[in-house]
Amino acid sequence: MWDDLWVALALMLVLEGILPFVNPRGFRKMMQTVSDMDDKALRNAGLFTMVAGLLLLYLVR
Repeated sequence: MWDDLWVALALMLVLEGILPFVNPRGFRKMMQTVSDMDDKALRNAGLFTMVAGLLLLYLVR
């Protein structure tokens, strides 16, 4: 179980590092856009991301 958690964490770090590595200017623009979002929109985006991740995990497992 702990091995799976470490693998998931490692994959998350790899995936999050792809955009700034490949397109640093686009990443900077995206971060500016996120920084300008109000709390409700940011919270909704986070909720959508979590639900999408859980749904994908359910379908894969």
